[in-house]
Amino acid sequence: QVQLVESGGGLVQPGGSLRLSCAASGNILTISTMGWYRQAPGKQRELVARIFEYGTTNYADSVKGRFTISRDNTKNTVTLQMNSLKPEDTAVYSCNARLISRGRSNYDDYWGQGTQVTVSA
Repeated sequence: QVQLVESGGGLVQPGGSLRLSCAASGNILTISTMGWYRQAPGKQRELVARIFEYGTTNYADSVKGRFTISRDNTKNTVTLQMNSLKPEDTAVYSCNARLISRGRSNYDDYWGQGTQVTVSA
């Protein structure tokens, strides 16, 4: 079995910073991409940032220059450093990993439980 466990999140004032972390564990053979998605009330889930196995990154235009994604392949962890947070960043943030687990030959998507980020004065 594979689990993604997130930590971080919470309430922060506009302009503040938060750090989200996610650790994947279980019968993992290889991980392709790891990333963060978010969903605000009444909106569709959107990609925030993702990082490929060898370090290539993608960011949503709305977070470029403010958020930084990184990963540690030895620990199967991904981190999202969020700076200069805005009220519009308020959402539930979920970790995603695309990986091959033992007994499987294809990549599957796994998700964390989600963590609330609220940016408010």
